[in-house]
Amino acid sequence: MSAADELKARIDTIEESYEFFLAYAAQGVSGDQASKSAGQAREFLQRSEAVLPDLADGFVKLVEEAQASQKIDQPDRYHAFIDVLRRDASDALAAIRLVIAQPAISSQMIDNLNAMIHLRALLTDVFLIDEILRPRPGDAAS
Repeated sequence: MSAADELKARIDTIEESYEFFLAYAAQGVSGDQASKSAGQAREFLQRSEAVLPDLADGFVKLVEEAQASQKIDQPDRYHAFIDVLRRDASDALAAIRLVIAQPAISSQMIDNLNAMIHLRALLTDVFLIDEILRPRPGDAAS
């Protein structure tokens, strides 16, 4: 699997999880309900937890591959963004792990997670990377 494919798979996991979180937050699950129905929420949280630690490293690999094939100019600009991505992923991971540690996961808890600037920063990072990964007219891969 190429670095782009691996990175895309991680991004897809994060985006799918966020979409689930939005739906779960709207359900109004609380109290005893949360302990019974939070299994799927916990699963999506754990999927995100699994992909976040190596997210920035996946982008590093992509940049290295592109640099080796001379597909990118000014790699230092990519590396500066990778530092931002690493921080944002780490911050979002800390929040996700805090929610996972709870015995019951209510809709309100997920709604608060969704609203956190840390998660929103991560999401905008991955949306930007996702756009960079899209084939463009004239690319050999398109």
